[in-house]
Order: sequence, then C-alpha cells, then structure tokens
Amino acid sequence: MPSNPKSASPTIVEQQRALRESLPFADDQDFADATRGLIARRDPNSVTAEDGRVLWDNATYDFLEGEPPDTVNPSLWRQSKLAAIDGLFEVVPGIYQVRGLDLSNTTFVEGDEGVVVVDTLLSAETGRAALDLYRAHRGDRPVKAVIYTHSHVDHFGGVKGFVTQDAVDTGQVKIFAPEGFMEHAVSENVYAGTAMGRRASYMYGAALDRGRTGQVGAGLGQTVSTGTVTLIAPTDIVTTTGDDATVDGVRMVFQMAPDTEAPSEMLIYFPGFKALCAAEDATHTFHNLLTLRGAVVRDPHGWAKYLSETIALFGSEVEVAFASHHWPTWGTDRIVEFLSTQRDLYAYVHDQTLRMMNHGLTGPEIAEQLTLPPALENTWSARGYYGSVSHNVKAVYQRYLGWFDGNPASLWEHTPVEQSKRYVEFMGGADAVVAKARESFEAGDFRWVAQVINHVMFADPTHPGARELLADTYEQLGYVAENGTWRNWYLSGTTELRNGQFGTPTMTSAPDVVAQLTPEMLFDAMAVQVDGPKAWDENLTIEITLTDTDSHYRLGLSNGVLTHGPHLRSATPDATVTTPSSALSALAMGTVSPDALADAGITVDGDPSVLQRLASVLDRGDPNFAIVTPDRPDDPTEGTLR
Repeated sequence: MPSNPKSASPTIVEQQRALRESLPFADDQDFADATRGLIARRDPNSVTAEDGRVLWDNATYDFLEGEPPDTVNPSLWRQSKLAAIDGLFEVVPGIYQVRGLDLSNTTFVEGDEGVVVVDTLLSAETGRAALDLYRAHRGDRPVKAVIYTHSHVDHFGGVKGFVTQDAVDTGQVKIFAPEGFMEHAVSENVYAGTAMGRRASYMYGAALDRGRTGQVGAGLGQTVSTGTVTLIAPTDIVTTTGDDATVDGVRMVFQMAPDTEAPSEMLIYFPGFKALCAAEDATHTFHNLLTLRGAVVRDPHGWAKYLSETIALFGSEVEVAFASHHWPTWGTDRIVEFLSTQRDLYAYVHDQTLRMMNHGLTGPEIAEQLTLPPALENTWSARGYYGSVSHNVKAVYQRYLGWFDGNPASLWEHTPVEQSKRYVEFMGGADAVVAKARESFEAGDFRWVAQVINHVMFADPTHPGARELLADTYEQLGYVAENGTWRNWYLSGTTELRNGQFGTPTMTSAPDVVAQLTPEMLFDAMAVQVDGPKAWDENLTIEITLTDTDSHYRLGLSNGVLTHGPHLRSATPDATVTTPSSALSALAMGTVSPDALADAGITVDGDPSVLQRLASVLDRGDPNFAIVTPDRPDDPTEGTLR
C-alpha cells in the first residue's frame, strides 16, 4: 500500500541525534543474549495460507541493518533489530524457544518422551510452523501438554497448530491455564472484539508497508500474524501460587499473577532446569498499563508486588529467565537485577502518579512532569517500546479517578465533530487554521499541529490542505516515536488519510473463540449487539433448552435490553428453541433461516418469526469504522442534557 512517505524534518533529525547521544548504545549485551543458542532459522521465514495469502513474513524486516535512519527513533530501531532476530534457540539443554515467527514466542520444554509447549503464538499456521522447526532439529517428540500463560490471544490462538481437539478430549494432551482464563480469553475477544480488532490494526501496523519510513516493529515483537485463531479449553486450571504439576517428567511450579499484564496470568518455574518463565510480566520493555487497542486498566501496584514475590520464591536458585516475548536472561544475579528493575519501574510510575494526583494534577499534566530515575531511564529493558510513561501515567489516573479530570468544563463537552466546528469557526475558518498550522509545522511543533488540524478534519473532512497537512504531521510524529505502537498508530493515521481505510487485518473473535462462550456469556455477547433504539418497541421471550446438558434459559427483549436467566421463566415464551450447546452460537451469529437452523440441529416450536425479529435488531459492529476522520453517524442527542 503506497503511502508517499516524506523525509524527516530538521526538527526530527535533531531529536534523533540528541537521543543517540543520550542513551548507552555501546551496551550490546542484549544482542549477545538475543542470538545465544541459535540452532537454526527457517529460510524463508514466511507462512502462507492454503489460498496463498501471506500470513507471516519476517524477511520484510531484513532492512533493519546498520545505523538507524533519521525516519526511525534510534532506540526503537535497536529494539526492532533485536525483536526481528528469528529462529530456534536453545535456552538451556532441554528448553528450546522459537522466536520471530509471530508477535510472541513459543517454548518447548522436553520431558522423558515428549514435550511441554508454553504458549502457542497467535495463529494455527504460525504455530504449526514453529512446531515443525522444533521437530526438524529435536526429533518428532509428541506434545504432552500445553500451557497458556495468560488470556491474550497471541498466547493461545495457535494451539491447533500443535495439538488437536481430539488429542485433548481423549486425555493424550493436558492444557494448563490460570484461573479465569476462559472467561477473560473469550470475553475480551468477543464483547469488544470488533472495536479492539480495528484499533489493533493501528497498534500493530499489520497493514503498513515495512521499511525505514514505515512499520519497523511493535516493540514487544514485530507484528501479529494474520492466520487462523483457534482455542481449545484447558483441562487443568491453576488456582494457587505454589501449586505444582508433573507431566512427562517435567515438574512445574506455578505463581499466580492475576490483574497484571492480563486479568488471568501465571508464571511458571521449572525446578529441573532452574528456569523461570516470566510469562509477560517481565519483558525487555515497559509494558502497557492500558494498551492502545483498549482493555481493562491493569494494576501496576499489584504487578510490582508479584515481581517481588517472584524474586522471593525463585531468585535464590534461578539460572535462566525467559518470557513470552523477547529473549532470555541468564545468570542468577542478572535475573534478580532484571526482575528488580521491572518491579521498580511499575512501582515508581504507580506511586509517583498517585503522589502528583494528590496535588491536584491531571493525567496529561502528570505525564508531562513525571521522569524516571536515571537508573531506570538508562536501562534498555525499562524503555517504553510497548507501553510508555506518557500513556501509562494516564492509565493509572484512569484506574483511580476515571475519565473526569475534575474540571467542570469537562463534564458535558460537545462531541468531537461539534467541538471542531466551533473551534474552527472561532479560529477564523478552516483556511486560516491550516495556514497558521503550516507555520507551526515548519517550526517543528507537531503536537500542536496534530491537535488543531484534527479539528479542521472533523469540521470539514473534505478540506484537501487539512488532510495533507495532518497526514504529514502524523508521519513526523511517527518518525520520532520510541514506542513501537505509537509509531504504528501515527503512521496508520498517515496511511489512511492518504490512501483510505485498511480495515481490520486480524479478527480475534474467531469461530473457535465464540464456540467457547458459556451460554451466559453468549447471551451477554448478544445483549451488547442489540441496537437499542431499533428495539425500543420490540417485546419477545424465547425459551432455550440445551439437549446435552438439560439446561434451560429464558431470553427476554424489552425496552431495547436483552436479558436472560431463570427469573424470566414465569411468562409463556413466544418460541421455544431446542438445541445442543455446540449449535447455540448459531443464534448469536444471526443464523436463523429454517434451513440453517435445521443444519445446525436446532428445532423451534411456537412463533418462528421471533428469532428473525431478534436477529433483525442485532448490530454486528463495523470492523472498518473511522478513526482519523469523522465518518460516524451524527448523534441525534447532541445538545440534550442527559
């Protein structure tokens, strides 16, 4: 997708030079660690679908050689070079890791006869490629167990590239996961899955050109694969720190860490190898407290406490620490230092944000003032390649005080479009604003240009000068960003302004994920799809009987709200649906034609039009919704106090 890239401005060139002089670029320990133990690489390291679509191609990052260009932050360039190193690596004898085949890593822990797999990448296709690479060099060992370290899709989505549902159902393979895994893995990718998926397309830059003026990585890894997301439910749920299990001679000791990087997360210690899997709680970056794609705000206070617990539990004997992203760390002293730095990073940002909050500062004000201690600022693993001090501070503020900054002017603001119309009028009209903003652009005040020209775009999206200037501005902000996801977000905005919307390359609300919804979760997922105004006058009840579990549910739609539960069973239903649990998701997907229902094994008694009436008010969302332009329906309630 051509984006007509421009050169870095003199302001950006100077900022890149200053950063090169301020950070310890002579420290190359990370490069030694990232290449240590390399056994083999896939050549070419690409994965394609059956129809020929390229789902992953790490060769697109071959340009990451030599010194950084002026169009890439030199610190991010360094991180991307490290994250792009791919292959099968020996962590220690008996533990092997495949890196550079997706956003995340997958790890193989060898047992007496087979292997335990830790995390599965995002797609079944990349997962299968990783398993093939491992087996090509370590033998055709059967998979005895899979561990999901946490509930994010890039750690379970590739599971069917490693094992089959039948192997799990027949007891040949165990799947371990932390308590709450299924609830969070499924709900995150379904309830707000359309919005998160669209925003993730910006965050990971999956649709952007790779190159020195384009996508160079995402900080945590290079990008996400675009293959088939799969899910197999866990067989063994871990609930307590200190719980252990042995599979195929591999002993695993678990540490629970809920509400850290994921709502459901755990670390694993392998005593026989003196190896710690830190999941995603200690990687070579400052992680997100609130990811840009959107999520529940994470708890940095608890995160720091769990890392202290990790040090106390395993720090005296651990000899290697590896994670679900990036490269391992070897040596007890280095590992304890690494974990301590990560702990202090989350604790410092949490504590100092609260301290300044209690002086009345708002999130944006704290983000401008808070600086890390020199020891953290100059540690590569604490740099903000994925999370940043700026947006993590705002996340802490949001966690404690919410969206409202306390200023009465913020209580009832106009919508973005209505604000922009008024701002532009006050500032003398679109032409005048663009002319003044060009002067600010030449002066290098790109943050200000982005703010004011965004108002012009939302007031008059057809203004050609505004669109061009805003695209150029986002491009410069992308060039200077140290955070990989910020760069991707800015350059995605540039690309869509210049070339049109690219939609959502990877959808995580895949059939395998939807199929794992409990009936209650599925009904909740349907409820958030109801178009309220469209359903205001609709009133219906549906009784659902699940033949395999002999469970009964009653759905009711009234006042634009879909409710469910036994409390609704007193009324006579308009229709009764009898179905196996496995076919229930067909209702949520709007598959309600007689033939489709029959094919799914669903029978309907009573008024058959009720299902169609329900399906007609379900709004599936728009995976191509606008982000940098105001292409949204007008709000009919604009100006009405509610």
